[in-house]
Amino acid sequence: MSRERVIVVDGTGHIMGRLASVIAKRLLEGEKVVVVNAENIVISGNPYSIISEWKRFLEVGEYRKGPFHPRRPDTIFRRVVRGMLPRRKFKGRRAFKRLKVYIGVPDSFKDVEFTVIEEAQASRLKGPRMSLGELAKHIGWRGGGG
Repeated sequence: MSRERVIVVDGTGHIMGRLASVIAKRLLEGEKVVVVNAENIVISGNPYSIISEWKRFLEVGEYRKGPFHPRRPDTIFRRVVRGMLPRRKFKGRRAFKRLKVYIGVPDSFKDVEFTVIEEAQASRLKGPRMSLGELAKHIGWRGGGG
């Protein structure tokens, strides 16, 4: 693997779980994946129940000892992808290092063509939804950059 292919995905309008599963598969195949606009990734479901589930999840652990829970959209999405990788094996750790997630679009990726993952498009959703940025603000993100 001397030349690894880099895939740049714009998270805007993609469903979180479906996008994460496709990205995890691509990472295990040896591709580098960059996700931009992580705050615009969509979570399907009733926003009230999503927020209450996450707040209940954040109560697990002690604030000094951990486990420490992510509150920024980019780190939340990285954690979701990590859960879909065999991270305790060498190939899973190596695959996870090939993932980069950004809030907004960094200057180095402004002129790059973004890949669209068709099976993860949020346009197929009919019910309620919320963005990852909205969830992050409800659970403690102050809304700054990456």
